[in-house]
Amino acid sequence: MRKLNLWAAALLVIGLWSCEQQEEAIQPEPQEVSQDIINRLNAAGFNTVDFDVKRYEDNYFVERDIVLTKDQIMNLSGPNGVPSVEHYSTDNLVTATPRTIRVYVNMPQKYKDATDIAIDRYNAEGLQLTFQQVSSSSNADIVIKASPWYYRWFGILGSAGFPTASGNPHNEILMTRGYYDNVSNINGLATTIAHEMGHCIGFRHTDYMDRSYSCGGAPDNEGASDVGANHIAGTPTGPDANSWMLACGSPEGDRPFTNNDKTALSNLY
Repeated sequence: MRKLNLWAAALLVIGLWSCEQQEEAIQPEPQEVSQDIINRLNAAGFNTVDFDVKRYEDNYFVERDIVLTKDQIMNLSGPNGVPSVEHYSTDNLVTATPRTIRVYVNMPQKYKDATDIAIDRYNAEGLQLTFQQVSSSSNADIVIKASPWYYRWFGILGSAGFPTASGNPHNEILMTRGYYDNVSNINGLATTIAHEMGHCIGFRHTDYMDRSYSCGGAPDNEGASDVGANHIAGTPTGPDANSWMLACGSPEGDRPFTNNDKTALSNLY
């Protein structure tokens, strides 16, 4: 049975929409995604065949767990038009290190507690990036908050993005409370948040080359079959069991960093 892709937030919306902030009776009108956008996403290695690209205003939802603006899509390619991805990373990484990334959580207490656990995991690695939870959005680099109401219509459990061309982390993680409020394992929720933070600092899915490794079903390369990827030295070229950046997993499941995850983090930061 195919597992739900519950990382980076984003998969089929499950069951009840209990969060009243996200209740909305009106379904959004479909917005056109131009062929040029599709072509650029394909060239950058994203899968637009198995996963329809959804658009809401200037946000494009790709592979059900990544949100990109039009400007970001227009600047997606790496050297020679080949995307640079890790255990796999994006071409853009966080720069001006060492630096502290400040995280503000505009959600109930359990999300704040789970974020503290995720932050502790990163900070324990002695990276050039450290994370700190702050009490105000005014000085935050990343804001974690509830996803907007229309996410349910697009089948999205949440979203995060990649670092900017100027070297800053993606500034927002959106989580669908109608689903995550029901998660009982605080460490599982921390893993989900750590996964989304991973996207914000430039990590792609560990099983980029075949997400069926963690999701089940037919073989599924996230990008076109002839698109290359920059492999991070010292990590497996194939999927890594229990990695925090696998495409799919249970939100109740705790996945602290594996040894290969730690190598990937230390080699990037």
